[in-house]
Amino acid sequence: MTMAADNPIVVLVRPQLGENIGTAARAMLNFGLTEMRLVEPRDGWPNPAAGPAAAGADVVLEKARVFATTAEAVADCAHVYATTVRKRGVSKPVLTPEDAAREMHGNPGRSAILFGPERSGLETEDVALARAILTVPINPEFGSLNLAQAVIIAAYEWSKTQALSSPTAKELLPPAPQEELDGMIAQLEAMLEPKGFFRPESRRPHTRRTLRTLLSKPGWNHLEVRTMRGVLSHLAKPDRD
Repeated sequence: MTMAADNPIVVLVRPQLGENIGTAARAMLNFGLTEMRLVEPRDGWPNPAAGPAAAGADVVLEKARVFATTAEAVADCAHVYATTVRKRGVSKPVLTPEDAAREMHGNPGRSAILFGPERSGLETEDVALARAILTVPINPEFGSLNLAQAVIIAAYEWSKTQALSSPTAKELLPPAPQEELDGMIAQLEAMLEPKGFFRPESRRPHTRRTLRTLLSKPGWNHLEVRTMRGVLSHLAKPDRD
């Protein structure tokens, strides 16, 4: 997992609940972000409710720094993005999380992403500190994201610019060779033939094509083909008394 010094900083401005700080930390670490800064957390810091909610993302909470103002929290950052649904009267470029991630990846200097309080979001004064507004297309009749949801969207888009590994990709077996798949289909056809499955004769080619299409769709791997052929072999055995 990449945890470079130029990864964006997540700044939670006046967060209200320790649980939300914890789940935000969890979302960050899922996608390789570890630097969290807190501006005037309502219930102080450290907050005992944050740890359990972080579900193991303790490294993020342990390194979290507290600041008295948003300006102080981003003072060392060259690029600041404010997450908000509305422009709030501030004229700034508006980017999607994907666009912002690409921009952060290509720009020199530290970047910070501001997230506002759960109830009200960022104030105009906070947004004014940003170079750009980061927002997502969202239902205009219900534009409320919780803190961790907002963080995970931005963190995920950032992770796409990095070389994070996909843990499931290596677990997938390659598709079976065509010879193995043909053997399985031929075995099934041989079992179906004496049962009259391909009657009437005029429909035989169509029925065989349909059967082959059906069995070819999943992209069977060699283990699945072997298992299915084992099932067919078992079904072909005489019934036990």
